Amino acid sequence: MINTTMTRALLLVGCAGVASMAAPAIAQDNSDGSGDEATEAQGPGIIVTARRREEALLDVPLSVTALTGEALEQQGIQDITQVAQQVPNITLEVSRGTNTTLTAFIRGVGQQDPVAGFEAGVGLYVDDVYINRPQAAVLDVYDVERIEVLRGPQGTLYGRNTIGGAIKYVTAELPDDPSLSVRGTYGSYDQADLIITASTPISDSLKIGASGARLSRGGFGENLNLGTENYNKDVWAARGTIEFDNGPIFVRLSGDYVLDQSEARQGSRLITSLFTGAPVLDSVFDTRAGLDVVDQEVEAYGGALNIAIELSDTLTLKSITGYREDSSTTPIDFDSLPGADLDVPAIYENDQFSQELQLLYEGDRLSGVFGAYYLSANAFTAFDVALFNTGTLINLPGLNAQTLGDVGTETWSVFGDFTYDLTDSLSISVGGRYTNDKRTSRVLRTTFIGGFSDLFVPNSPAIPIAVTSDFQGSETFEDFNPRASISWKPDANHNLYFTYSQGFKGGGFDPRGQTTAAPDLDGDGDIDFDDQFEFLRFAPETVDSYELGWKASLLDNRLNISLAAFLGQYDNVQIPGSIGFDSTGDGVNDSFIGITSNAASADVNGFEFEGSALVGRDFAGDGSRFNVNWSLGVLDANFNTFIDAFGVDVADSRVFQNTPEITGHMGFVLGLPVASGMVDFLGSASLRSDASQFETPNPFLDQDGFVLVDASVVYTLDSGLFSIGVHGKNLLDKEYIVAGYNFVTGGTGGVPFAPTLGLEGTLTGFYGDPRRIFVTAEINF
Repeated sequence: MINTTMTRALLLVGCAGVASMAAPAIAQDNSDGSGDEATEAQGPGIIVTARRREEALLDVPLSVTALTGEALEQQGIQDITQVAQQVPNITLEVSRGTNTTLTAFIRGVGQQDPVAGFEAGVGLYVDDVYINRPQAAVLDVYDVERIEVLRGPQGTLYGRNTIGGAIKYVTAELPDDPSLSVRGTYGSYDQADLIITASTPISDSLKIGASGARLSRGGFGENLNLGTENYNKDVWAARGTIEFDNGPIFVRLSGDYVLDQSEARQGSRLITSLFTGAPVLDSVFDTRAGLDVVDQEVEAYGGALNIAIELSDTLTLKSITGYREDSSTTPIDFDSLPGADLDVPAIYENDQFSQELQLLYEGDRLSGVFGAYYLSANAFTAFDVALFNTGTLINLPGLNAQTLGDVGTETWSVFGDFTYDLTDSLSISVGGRYTNDKRTSRVLRTTFIGGFSDLFVPNSPAIPIAVTSDFQGSETFEDFNPRASISWKPDANHNLYFTYSQGFKGGGFDPRGQTTAAPDLDGDGDIDFDDQFEFLRFAPETVDSYELGWKASLLDNRLNISLAAFLGQYDNVQIPGSIGFDSTGDGVNDSFIGITSNAASADVNGFEFEGSALVGRDFAGDGSRFNVNWSLGVLDANFNTFIDAFGVDVADSRVFQNTPEITGHMGFVLGLPVASGMVDFLGSASLRSDASQFETPNPFLDQDGFVLVDASVVYTLDSGLFSIGVHGKNLLDKEYIVAGYNFVTGGTGGVPFAPTLGLEGTLTGFYGDPRRIFVTAEINF
């Protein structure tokens, strides 16, 4: 498979090279490279805030991809996970068994499990407010100004849990004139979306605006047991904004709300049932899951208050205040069968308050930011692990292990990052951040017999028979993360830089841990609280990154490229895992428990190549254009050490999860003037090489390399009052796994499958979207 993958990667590079060489020959006669969203999305002219201050993309000495809202809309991008198709070395997926929980990895660093107590390795920011939990984080793309993807550790300016990078979702500012936009979509699987956006000035300095969205789609498959849809979408969403701007003072108050009532997303069994013999279904989007004691529902809302005050020509004070809250119920049927062999109904509740202050300085040679940050957050999760092995909920003899996890976070930090121009072409930047991160955790695990607990079934007959964990612990983690870079700009169109940066991800306590499973870690002959504390505890992980890069704007902004090579030293890698556990000592695993350790060190090295080229302009009438854009990421991520639960170094048999060695993208936009408007033809191919779902390779869940092909045709009036487009996604209808569950052994080398939890054997997969075609029309008043 690797030969095919390498061949595809080389083809992508070759296409990029051809485009680069073609640009000067075809576009020599036109010095104006503006006006095309696809070019500008990757070009240096776009203004970003990657360093917490406004800068041209070319001037930022780190790897940043910025995609404008116009470009995303033109390509038919509908949620944030689709951005990963055109950004190198990034994975964005809907988490297994959910509809709106985000799994994110950048340059091999991330977090797959969304359980409370585990922190993400990629920070997600909405209008500069950090989203502390991954629930409700698969953001739909509407009313967006741009999305920035910052790759590599962002510990200095963005703090904890941006060890892999950060994603900035920037909503659109309100226009100066009254406006009304109506955007509708209809397509495959009865997709029917409607987005209405309106705004108006109240006075010269005050504006208000709001957006409402109804997003719906039928399922890609169905639940053959319950008669419901599988992989459908049923979302209501809204945003509101008030802006006040009188020159020296800018105030923006924004709020948003999302209600997701999509049906539960259940996996597809990859093997015949080991207990009942149920066969594998024909469609990977179909399921026989029987868990229905709670509905799938996610409700999330929040607000942000951004204030900027110009204290002088050189000083600006900014305040960013944020509050968010979300709650979810979800029925996760691990075994995807009617019987309750391994069924997990779950509740998630999160809330957070954050406050950030920034003092920005912009002088002739010195510029930078000094700031302070505070976050108070709480994450609660509760779930039953039902091993009933029967299809009824009456007089169940089976066991149920209930876990309640309550994790509090209180963190504060101070930071600074400054750039000084030594000469007109040479600059140095230094920065640092001190973080004090306190984590408090309560873990209560109770074994029931006779059914689901009363958390999920009112008046449940279930009887608690044992408390296997009753843990409460707290620890404060402190860290200082430095950053330094040197940047040489021989002229306004080139930037060569070298950057060192460090990031860390907070430690904590595994909320799925079980104190009765703790060994005598201190060897004193007694298993006490200290042993339980160390068994559930895991320490922060860190990455030291070294990046050498070159950004250039050539041929009057008709060819824009960005090239970066990086070395990453990844230490104290947090390895979360779940194993079957026998809590009663009868030789049968009756639950799964979490064991998280800092068991590894690793090297994460690679390079990235991005660019766009205006190949031709005005060749078929005024305004006609043809440009290409591309990206290529190559990643070499290897564990140096990986100590397993038995104290053995198994680094040679472990791999990075959700981290393909090669990611590539090639796209084009051909614009032709027609009547009083422009017809744009867009096409793209996105490549991902082989990837593993877990650190231990699994031939049934791991995904071979594949290519996704998309295309669009969009007509837009010159006045901008109307546009209509036809979009095709995954046109080759590629079937590919994005997540899964594994509680079996064997299956290879003639060894039969054997369950490690339950009797049916859980080996289930979740899949990316199939081929979809939809039409989108927009009217602007």
